[in-house]
Amino acid sequence: MDEFRNIGIIGRLNSARVIETIKRLRRFLSDEGINIILEEQIAAVMMGHGLQVCTPKMMGEICDLVIVVGGDGSLLGAARALVKSNVPILGVNRGRLGFLTDISPDNLEEKVQEVLEGKYITERRFMLEAEVKRNGEPIGYGEALNDVILHPGKSARMIAFDLQIEGQFVYHQRSDGMIVSTPTGSTAYSLSGGGPIMHPKLDAIALVPMFPHTLSSRPIVIDANSEVKITISSDIDIYPQISCDGQVHITAAPGDSVTIRKMAHKARLIHPIDHDFYETCRTKLGWATQYGEA
Repeated sequence: MDEFRNIGIIGRLNSARVIETIKRLRRFLSDEGINIILEEQIAAVMMGHGLQVCTPKMMGEICDLVIVVGGDGSLLGAARALVKSNVPILGVNRGRLGFLTDISPDNLEEKVQEVLEGKYITERRFMLEAEVKRNGEPIGYGEALNDVILHPGKSARMIAFDLQIEGQFVYHQRSDGMIVSTPTGSTAYSLSGGGPIMHPKLDAIALVPMFPHTLSSRPIVIDANSEVKITISSDIDIYPQISCDGQVHITAAPGDSVTIRKMAHKARLIHPIDHDFYETCRTKLGWATQYGEA
C-alpha cells in the first residue's frame, strides 16, 4: 500500500470556491500530520499559508500524491505536468461536469481519509503526443490526456487535409478539422462532435471528423498503438491550429504535417473505492435510471 506523507495541492485559479475547498483540505491534511506542498500560483493567492511551494512539474519529484481541486481542465494540466513522474493524481470537483475530478466537496474529508487509508482504485490512462513538422523539420510539440484537435482557429473556412494511419492512406477530407481522442477524452469534445463513448480501459483511439464536407465521413476507432498522420493541404490559405487538451496550441501552416501517437508514459489517476464509470455517465450525461424516465 502506498503511504502518502508528502501531498501536493493544485487548484484552479480565479475561483473563490476552489480557495475555500483548498483551505478545508489544508486543515484536514495538517491534522493528519501530512506534509503539504502548494502549487506556486495557488500559493500566491493564499497569503500567510506557511507551506512549501513549487511548480506542478517539481511536485512529481517530491510528492507521493497530488490532489487537484477544480474542474477536469485543471486535472488535464496536472496530468501533462506529472505524467513522466508516475505520481498519482486525485481530483476534487469544483468545476462543471467532473468526469476526472470525482470527489465531491460535500464529502471531501471522508473520501480523502479513505485514500490515506489505502481505500482507492488506481487507473492508468494513456496519453497522446503530437509533433508538427514543416518541410520535414519539427516546429511544435504537445501532449494530451483528452485529445489532439486540428481546427481552423479564428478562421471560419474549411481545412483540406490527408489522413494516414500506420503509413496507409485513409482519405482526403475537407472539414472543420479532426479530433483525435483517447478513451479519457471520449466523454469530452469528441462526444460533442458525435464520437463514441469509450471505456477508459480500452486501448483505442477515436478519429472524429468535425463537420466533414461529405455525409460518408464517420468516426473511426483504431488501435491505440497506431501512428496517425495528418498532412494539411498546401493549397489552402489559412493557418490551422493544433490544440492539445484545448490548453496547448500550435499554429500550423499549409503543407505542414502533424504526427500523433501514444506516449510511452501513462497518467496515474486515483479514484474513491466506489468509483463507477457507468454511474458517472448516468450522472453527468443524464442517462435514465429506470424505465420511463427518458
